[in-house]
Amino acid sequence: MPSITLYSLDGCPYCEKAHDALDDAGVEYETEWVEALHSKRDEVKRVSGQRAVPVLVNRDSGVTMAESDNIVEYVERSLA
Repeated sequence: MPSITLYSLDGCPYCEKAHDALDDAGVEYETEWVEALHSKRDEVKRVSGQRAVPVLVNRDSGVTMAESDNIVEYVERSLA
C-alpha cells in the first residue's frame, strides 16, 4: 500500500492539478474519493482539520497538507 494518499473530488480542477503533479513525478499514491457535500467529508476533516480538497497525506514523513499549489510545490521539492 502506498504511503501517500490524496483526498480528492471527481471533477475538481484543483484535485486534478495535484493528481497531475504526483503522476508527473512518478509517485505511487492512492486516491481517496470524497463526497461532493462538505458535510459528508468527515474523513478529510479528521486527517486535515478542514473539509476542502485536495488534501495530501504522506504517512512516511508525517506531512498532511491542503491547497493544490502547496501540494504541487511539495511534490516537486520532496518527492520528485
